[in-house]
Amino acid sequence: MAQAGTAARWLASVLTLTLTAACAVGGQSVAPSATAIPDALRAHLRGERFTPLTTVAALPAGLRDELNKLFGGKTLDMADPGAPFQATDVMVTPRLPPRRLATAGCSADHCLVYYERGGFTHVHYAVVFKVSAEGTRFEFGGLAPGGLRDLDAVKDAVVSGKVLAQGATKYW
Repeated sequence: MAQAGTAARWLASVLTLTLTAACAVGGQSVAPSATAIPDALRAHLRGERFTPLTTVAALPAGLRDELNKLFGGKTLDMADPGAPFQATDVMVTPRLPPRRLATAGCSADHCLVYYERGGFTHVHYAVVFKVSAEGTRFEFGGLAPGGLRDLDAVKDAVVSGKVLAQGATKYW
């Protein structure tokens, strides 16, 4: 019974801390540039046609390299669509990738990647990369709505402002 009381106190502390942080952040205004896709990129992406890529191995090498840099890993640790991955913070099967590709595609000058990230909170991200003769580089990305079914839905979420941009962070 003592363990149940300790667990309940711990849970209450975590909830209190989480709610306090959420209230503090919720009361702050956020500059539009911190959360919105740049207008020029939004306009450009509206007209883009993306060719679907169905596996992580099918992603262009430069894109895989840039995703790996974004994730801060030694190797790109991402499961293919539908494959098992570490969806929660509870280790059921060791060595599962922490991310899973949901959908991706490339146009002549951009690649769009939509993936899940497991852990304490299961989240979805959409990321846009610029592709050119000079190489591939991150252009925009952030938290995205879950359950986007295909590339068109992901592109619509990006251009309509439903993706909450985030800068350099370890939580990609």
